[in-house]
Amino acid sequence: MAEKHSADPQQLTLLRVCRIGRAQGLKGEVNVRAFTDEPEERFAPGSVLLTEDGREFEVVRSRKFKERWIVLFKGVADRNASEALNGTMLYVEPTYSDDGDDEDDGFYAEDLIGLEARIYEDKDTDGNTDSDADGSDNDGSDAAYVVAGKVTDVMESPAQWLLTITEPSGAESLVPFVEEIVPEVDPDEGYLVLTPPNGLLQDR
Repeated sequence: MAEKHSADPQQLTLLRVCRIGRAQGLKGEVNVRAFTDEPEERFAPGSVLLTEDGREFEVVRSRKFKERWIVLFKGVADRNASEALNGTMLYVEPTYSDDGDDEDDGFYAEDLIGLEARIYEDKDTDGNTDSDADGSDNDGSDAAYVVAGKVTDVMESPAQWLLTITEPSGAESLVPFVEEIVPEVDPDEGYLVLTPPNGLLQDR
């Protein structure tokens, strides 16, 4: 039914794609609950999904029915086999583009969780403070920032992702992941920059 994946998925950062639900019909199809914003790609024929223990599930065919997806995996030929998969979580390995296209600043949710949320403020020689999203000091001012909290979850919405920012007080605020509010993201350095409108964060 499912082949063993050669790499150890426990050593990889796997992205959650779906959870298999109840059987659909008698010929091995299953209902799945999708957690990806790319279901057409993830459930395309020939796509391979992984379990946490490294088993591979190749998609034979799929179709969308109302708000769910119905998928047939290779080697799952009858209702007994499909019922045995109920509750199985499936993942995919992340792939990053190396084409040097700086216009495509795509991120996975896993890249964002745990990042420190910073708000930059520039103090000039007179002590005045101006917000500066990138912390630059082209005017000779000293860039400084305050820690607004940490990204503790990422939620999908029809319009965009929503970042859950857990603030120093413990309060949680939902921040739209759009360039106007999150102009800079640096996973390698472990932070992102916020320019929140008044009232968006509870501690400010």
